[in-house]
Amino acid sequence: MYVFLKILVSALVIGAVTQIARRFPTYGGIIAALPLVSLLSIIWLHVQGEASERISTFSLGVLWGFPATAFLLVIVYLSLQHSLHLYAAIGLGLAGWALFLVLQDVVIKQAKIFFLS
Repeated sequence: MYVFLKILVSALVIGAVTQIARRFPTYGGIIAALPLVSLLSIIWLHVQGEASERISTFSLGVLWGFPATAFLLVIVYLSLQHSLHLYAAIGLGLAGWALFLVLQDVVIKQAKIFFLS
């Protein structure tokens, strides 16, 4: 039952955001930037009885993914400004996102070695 409810609520949120974005692109972007998916996920985890520790770990994972997501959006924005096709812009953004995550992991591991040794 929860699966169908999650799908329905998530679809309604996405539908509402895209409708707002069609009429008011800037406001749609601001609303889309809200951590709606993260918050919905946290709520669903709580409703399904997950321990606070697991929800906290999930929240930290979202936080670690934020810089890479911002980098993806910058790449997509710049690509579209330079008249790249949408799917090419998204592809470049995803590649940049993955590369950012790998580099972020390397930098964090090196920082831990440097500061904790």
